[in-house]
Amino acid sequence: QKTAYEIASCLVGSEMCIRDRNRLEPATLILCDQAETDLHNIELELNEQNSNVQCIPFLTDINNKVRRTALFEKFNPHVVYHAAAYKHVPLVETNPIEGIYNNVISTKVVCQASKKASLKKVILISTDKAVRPTNIMGVSKRLAELVVQSFAQNDFLTNSSPNTKTIFTMVRFGNVLGSSGSVVPLFQKQIKKGGPITITHPDIIRYFMTINEAAQLVM
Repeated sequence: QKTAYEIASCLVGSEMCIRDRNRLEPATLILCDQAETDLHNIELELNEQNSNVQCIPFLTDINNKVRRTALFEKFNPHVVYHAAAYKHVPLVETNPIEGIYNNVISTKVVCQASKKASLKKVILISTDKAVRPTNIMGVSKRLAELVVQSFAQNDFLTNSSPNTKTIFTMVRFGNVLGSSGSVVPLFQKQIKKGGPITITHPDIIRYFMTINEAAQLVM
């Protein structure tokens, strides 16, 4: 049995914790979050389930490189799911520096710590907004993807031993219904008030999936 590691504050990350625990039965599931209430709630939910899987919560900032490296070296997780990110387009547009710092720098920290600890696999959870991005949030996620691709390419070119290689990979998906970054709750409120519904462009195409579908896609 392997150790699974989860970095998430969103509902997708919580769903992955539950599905990982029930379907893959990891030896240990480590949850890392800076949001105290969210971390506490998911820990309670997981502990209420009948399972032999050990659940360990860590309250920490993902950008803390020293803490991240120490955590990886101590537990040597088999898989790292990197789901921590700012997701609200207007908010990141107003706070671009924080968006870049949280979405891009955190990815570099995770990749560096994973490489240093010789972990097996790192999975970045990205977004369809990274495709030809037109806003800061999309740009930040595209930059995060480039960070992951850079680590993957460098490891492939410089490391000839398959035993010490770290697989850096990523997955994109669209609007996840019910997630913390979903636009649907906003649309519902606007409809309830009689409109209008605020959309970026009349011809925009949005892709939706459920939290369950998103978790399955990632894993």
